[in-house]
Amino acid sequence: MNPLSLFIVDDEPLARLRLRGLVEAIPEPRCAVVAEAATAAQADAWLREQGCDVVLLDVQMPGADGLQFADGLARRPPGAPAPLVIFVTAHAMHALRAFELDALDYLTKPVRRERLQAALARAAQRLAERAAAQSAPPAEAPAAAGPADFITLTDRGRLLRVPVGEVLYFKAELKYLTLRTASETHVMDGALSDLEQRLGERFLRVHRNALVARWAVRELERHAPTHFGELDDGAAEPADSWAVRIVHVDEWLAVSRRQVAAVREALAGQGLPAAAR
Repeated sequence: MNPLSLFIVDDEPLARLRLRGLVEAIPEPRCAVVAEAATAAQADAWLREQGCDVVLLDVQMPGADGLQFADGLARRPPGAPAPLVIFVTAHAMHALRAFELDALDYLTKPVRRERLQAALARAAQRLAERAAAQSAPPAEAPAAAGPADFITLTDRGRLLRVPVGEVLYFKAELKYLTLRTASETHVMDGALSDLEQRLGERFLRVHRNALVARWAVRELERHAPTHFGELDDGAAEPADSWAVRIVHVDEWLAVSRRQVAAVREALAGQGLPAAAR
């Protein structure tokens, strides 16, 4: 796999030098700084002729600031996908606006190597999932996400946006929801009923505690109820319980007795296997 190509855009030479040093000290994912720029105008000129995977972008710079530059990237005409944007700035107050511009992450200076590495790992995963979605058969690929088609949540003090197309499932556990993607698990507030209404036909309610992306369901099978240790509306599950297998993470989620017929019908409509074993 080729290293991630990074473009550093910051008006301070020392800041660019330190960021380059941090990148070079990260063993995984492999990264290479392919260019630097001190202004948004320089960065825009370079990107018109070249390409990269990720832009490490400052906010406050002479001329157009980083937020304006990121907005311009999002408005570029269709064609090659725009690079992912990770903001690297000394000012935390712009985080909300940054995520509204579909930034992958928002790091505050002085940046820790571990924090940068985590952001770049997410970038590598996002690019891999983008490539997989483009090459997968239509029945298995996530629906294309619009600019506002994402889940916003707070994760360890940072505001995070997860594209709906990357979500494998939501699961209710105690007072919280678990959001699962191919590479990460997040805890969030909310109700499955609200998500079910918002997300519509792209997701299946397989159990009172689980909402699964249709494209992420690999198969429906009989399983012993001891695999899940769950009860359905206060009654024990029968000897023949059902579960769906989720792609990428190879996990099984229980299917409520009341939902088996609906899940079977949905899977049959997509040409996915519904084995009776």
